[in-house]
Amino acid sequence: MSIQVSPSPIPNSNAVSLTSMLDRDDYLTGLLNQVMATKTEGWLQELRQSAASWVRNSTIPTTREEEWRFTDLSSLRKLQFNVKTVNYASLEFDILPEAANSRLVFVNGVFAPELSAVSDLPSGIVVSNLAGLSVVEQEGVRQYLAQAEGAQEVFTALNTAGITDAAVVWVKKNVVVETPIHLVFISVVGETATISQPRCLVVAESGSQVSLVEEYVAGKMPTPQEGGVYLTNAVTEIWVGDNAEVSHTRVEWEGAEAFHIGKTAIAQARDSRYTSHAITLGAKLSRHNLEILQTGEQTQTTLNGLTIISGKQLADTHSAIALNYPHGTSDQLHKCIVGDRAHAVFNGKVFVPKPAQLTNAAQLNRNLLLSSKARVDTKPQLEITADNVKCAHGATVSQLEDDEIFYLQSRGIDENDARKLLINAFAAEVINKIPVPSLREILLNTVNNLKSLTNE
Repeated sequence: MSIQVSPSPIPNSNAVSLTSMLDRDDYLTGLLNQVMATKTEGWLQELRQSAASWVRNSTIPTTREEEWRFTDLSSLRKLQFNVKTVNYASLEFDILPEAANSRLVFVNGVFAPELSAVSDLPSGIVVSNLAGLSVVEQEGVRQYLAQAEGAQEVFTALNTAGITDAAVVWVKKNVVVETPIHLVFISVVGETATISQPRCLVVAESGSQVSLVEEYVAGKMPTPQEGGVYLTNAVTEIWVGDNAEVSHTRVEWEGAEAFHIGKTAIAQARDSRYTSHAITLGAKLSRHNLEILQTGEQTQTTLNGLTIISGKQLADTHSAIALNYPHGTSDQLHKCIVGDRAHAVFNGKVFVPKPAQLTNAAQLNRNLLLSSKARVDTKPQLEITADNVKCAHGATVSQLEDDEIFYLQSRGIDENDARKLLINAFAAEVINKIPVPSLREILLNTVNNLKSLTNE
């Protein structure tokens, strides 16, 4: 068992050595050439070219950098990824009943109109791929796409450099959308390693309300595919207007040999409310950067996270909440269940500068290790310069208690089922907060059926 809990200062994530940059330039340039092979026109091509210039002057992160010291990407750099389109006519995936007619589906980053359905939507909301928007709507998108803070981060810039299409959800002023919007990003493997770069833009205008489910899955084909190695490099930008409310559920259950790198960037205006439910189950190696920027007073931010991994999986969650204005509240709970030789990483930062008086921020990371070989590295961080705030953070690491298992066994429950009950209860605290009943049921059943978590 390996545990780290440390409140070290915030590092400079942009610092890279010249040697590192020279060593990795060729590989990153190769990726860039792959994702930029398809050309676009006008403002979108200009945006891509600008991002490409950042990529050309960047480098793949290494463990020498503080922000990546627990997540080694050297295995990624050994692979040559190619962009691949597929015939998705026979592709199978789960449809949420609540969103049967309010979903967009992308396969290997390419919009799949035959698998999408957007007929059950009220007026005042646009749910479409970027290419399907009118000229006027695209001009609106131009004001927001790739404008979030952190756009120069290397994987974010690589995604922007490769944009040819995107999922767009735009909710007009004071429109309340009762139906959840389901955004499905499917990766289909081939004989060679593939890369896809899903992009999503959500704009909730003032007074609006919307619920989103963003899902990353490995495609199910009637005939099993060879290979299995692929890279998903995803970016989602969410703009929450004055007094608007966004509920956002993100589920990552990529294939067993996949690499998943994701960025979620949220900007919250005055009196807005944003809730995130981030579930990580899949991929050989995954990294999720969750970044919230407060742009007005009295915002409410709720972040619920759950990571469940086993085998030799590595799952890294980095979150950053910048509370720049008074009367903001944030409440974060991130839980990890780690089995076998898996390795979970959590780094959560909360920034409360001098102007953010009367801020109330809480952060808790709870970890459950199911094996003596399981590992978690956790680092909750608070950086506070305001003097009239209420802030707290903490981290706990535990194992299943023998007396709890014995108590359940004394009630006629065998040891394996007792362990399963305790694990399910630990996970259910996060899963039960998801506002889509069918997805809750799927996730609870998934946890219940993960045999690798119940046997050390």
